[in-house]
Order: sequence, then structure tokens, then C-alpha cells
Amino acid sequence: MAKRRRLTPAREEFLDTTPVVETSTRETGLTAAQPARSGLPPIAQVAGDSSTSAALTELTEAMARARREGRLVQALRLEEIEVGHLVRDRLEAEQEALEELVSSLRRRGQQTPIEVVDRGEGAEPRYGLISGWRRLAALRQLRMEDDRFDSVLALIRSPASSSDAYVAMVEENEIRVGLSYYERARIVVKALEQRVYTETKMALQTLFANVSRAKRSKIKSFMTVVETLDGSLRFPTAIGERLGLELARGLAEDPALAKRLAQQLKAAAPASAAEEQALLTAALAPPLPESRAAGPREGAETREVLPGLKLSRQGAHSVTLKGRLVDAALLDRLEAWLAETCRQNDA
Repeated sequence: MAKRRRLTPAREEFLDTTPVVETSTRETGLTAAQPARSGLPPIAQVAGDSSTSAALTELTEAMARARREGRLVQALRLEEIEVGHLVRDRLEAEQEALEELVSSLRRRGQQTPIEVVDRGEGAEPRYGLISGWRRLAALRQLRMEDDRFDSVLALIRSPASSSDAYVAMVEENEIRVGLSYYERARIVVKALEQRVYTETKMALQTLFANVSRAKRSKIKSFMTVVETLDGSLRFPTAIGERLGLELARGLAEDPALAKRLAQQLKAAAPASAAEEQALLTAALAPPLPESRAAGPREGAETREVLPGLKLSRQGAHSVTLKGRLVDAALLDRLEAWLAETCRQNDA
């Protein structure tokens, strides 16, 4: 059996008792533990400093690159966001859906960041909203009841052009909550007005590159409705595909229809989407034939068969009775006589 050796404590001169100190970097605010210089060989000091410096430099560069590329989520004050930086594609938010979002944010907090663009140090507010309008609206509503909701998580994007910014906004809404045909057409019209695009075809193919050709064609038709009635309609997003296409066709065929509709909408002031759509449908209905619209014609074809009862003949197969004697009792007797006459003829 091997002889056991007795263990003794290590000698202090062989131990590294160098105290550990913390250093910080101004660029990142991070701290790193570094050994004190005393007691270490010069080569060890140089190697340690170089390794720490390289790691911190790499981290700083990675953070800066993530920020430049819009991959770094940052907390921004709500007041720093300009909602009207772009013409919004969504005209309104359904109150029920917005309340559901408010409830989710109150319970779980913000899970998905919005997208903004840095408008520069001199801009006020500093950042312009690209996408995330509903989340921002919900957070602003929450802030009125709780001061904790005073900031929003955001990705600071750097779109190469205004076109890229509009595409980002439209695509997010198409994916999350589909836009109405009216809203889709309106954003195309507004983008053209602001010279983001110079041609309708280019605007449609860029903003709605992921939809079918047939759908882009319908959006183009709705552009006629937007161009002629935007501002007159109170519930434009409720206009369905069929009514919208009929309305676009009617406006294209009758240039005076837009003015008539604008006047009727202003006079009627519909209180609901149903009322407004009923007005539009009636305006698109074909006019009645002149003989029906004018009612019974007076003259040679009208004669008074009894005092207080006039009979008007309208062609070979139509008559009209009118006068003070036309009441429920007369109509009942007339109906009974007609029934008996038809029975006798059948016999």
C-alpha cells in the first residue's frame, strides 16, 4: 500500500491575491471586472486589457449596428411620436377591437414594438410613426388612466424612401387587420397626391405587391369613389365591395352623379352606415319610365265616372281610380266583383 502524504495549506507567495476592481466604459455603460495591475507580470496585464477592450469594442459595435439597422428595441416617450408623419391608411379603429387591445396591454404590457423613423434632432416630435397606429392609440388611452403607460417600445427604422415607409405601413395593416377597399384606395390616392409615386399602376403594384391582380383592379375602381366623394361620405369604410364597384361604375358613366350625391349626402346627413348605403343605392337605381314616374295622365284618357270618382286609362292594360269615393269599402267591393267576374269567365 502506498504511503499516505499529509496535506498542508498552500504557501501564500504562490497564490494570486490580487484584488478585483470594476471598470466601466463610457460608450455602453457596462462594467467589467479586471484584476489590479500589482503583482501580475507585464505580459499578463497587456493580454488581459486587450481581451477586455476587444470584447467591449465588439459589443459596442454590435449595439450600434443593431440600432442603425432598426433591430434594437427602444423605449420612447409617447410625446416623441408624430402620428401624422405619414398619411394614415386606416381611417378609424373599431372601438371593440381597440378596447380588446387596451385590455391586453393593461394585462400583459406591449409585446410587439411599433416602427418609427428618426426625423432628426431639430424635429419636434423627434420620431415619425410608420406602423403601429392602433398600439400607439391604445397606449395613449391607457396613459389617461395610469401614468405608468407613458412610453412605447419602438424600432427606429431607416427607410430608403417614402415609398418604403408607406409599404411598411400598408403591409402591417394588411397582415394584422385587413383594410377596407376604401382605405386601400385612399392611401393610393394620397400617395399619388404627395408625389410618392408618379403613376397609379406603380403605386398599386408597390403598395399592394402581395395581393392578386384582381384585387388591385378593385382597389383601382374604388379610387374613383375616393377621388369624387372623399369628405362627403360619413361611413366610407362600411361600403362593401359590390356597392363600391357599382358606385365607381356609376360615377364614371355619369360625371354629374358625384355632385348630386354630395348634395344629397349633405342634406340627408345619414346617422348610420345603413342609412348612407341606402341613399347611395337609391341614387344608383335606374330612373322609372316617364309614364310611371309621372303617374296617371290627365286629359282625354281621364273621365269622371261618378261624382268624386275618376278613372284614368293608361294603355290597353292599365287603369287608375282616384277621388274621394276611393276608400276601403269601394276597394273591397271592387275586389269581390273582380273575383266573381273571373270565376264566371273560367266557367
